[in-house]
Amino acid sequence: MKDSIVHRSHRMAMAFGAAFLLSGCNLRSAPVLDPAGPIAQAERDLLFTAVVLMLIVVIPVFIMAFLFAWRYRAKNGKGRYTPDWSYSAGIDAVIWLVPAVIVVALGLLLWGATHRLDPYKPLASNLPPTEVQVVAQDWKWLFIYPEQRIAVVNQLVFPSGRPLSLKITSDTVMNSFYIPALGGQIYAMAGMQTRLHLLADAPGRFMGRNSQYSGRGFSDQHFEALATSDEDFEAWVAKVKQSPDRLDAPAYQALAAPSIAHPVTYYSTVEPDLFDQTIAKYTHGPASAGHAAHR
Repeated sequence: MKDSIVHRSHRMAMAFGAAFLLSGCNLRSAPVLDPAGPIAQAERDLLFTAVVLMLIVVIPVFIMAFLFAWRYRAKNGKGRYTPDWSYSAGIDAVIWLVPAVIVVALGLLLWGATHRLDPYKPLASNLPPTEVQVVAQDWKWLFIYPEQRIAVVNQLVFPSGRPLSLKITSDTVMNSFYIPALGGQIYAMAGMQTRLHLLADAPGRFMGRNSQYSGRGFSDQHFEALATSDEDFEAWVAKVKQSPDRLDAPAYQALAAPSIAHPVTYYSTVEPDLFDQTIAKYTHGPASAGHAAHR
């Protein structure tokens, strides 16, 4: 009876393990492995290269673990019994030199990639970038389009094939802006401005979120990123400009109040220099506004 229960438990564990592994086969659930832009593509290739380099050590370790267990097994083992053996210069050299070479190779690889993929570095393109100012709030994202003079909550729309230039700050605690399919994350901090440059190769719909825990509404602080054609982008801008809502100072104060799972909201006009004002209000004293909601 006991053996049957143990056997049944093993089968259930194998079934759950197989289901877990198969669930990861869908690249839509792992956008880092299915990049939609050159930045994310370069970051994925860098990840794969680093993994391959590290496997130079990992794979031989697993092979030798099974090989030694077989060769030096108690019955019919072919390994020599040398109880007085204690040191081998060749083995010692391999153990230290191979990992050292891998660490140096990884260091050189990451040094070059860090400068090449600098998030502050504009992307080379014949087309002008789409400028967007990003403000992290509790618990939502505000996107301001200074050229179009519009603003949107929890929806980032931009033309594909054209660089997207983001200026990012926070009007609350530290957040982390992240669109996995397009590039790596970068922090949003009160009283500071960070930069991020992205590009989508083709029209598509992507998920963006805050990857830095920021309070009880953190799990719902995500947004929709839409890469469109130039024509669809212009049509979307015209649609936003038809909204009756305007983002003036009182409207912004109401929006900045903590809210969870905030719906997509359009603002047809934006108070001038709202992004700069949001940064400036933290530069004359401690960045305490909005923090009480997280205590």
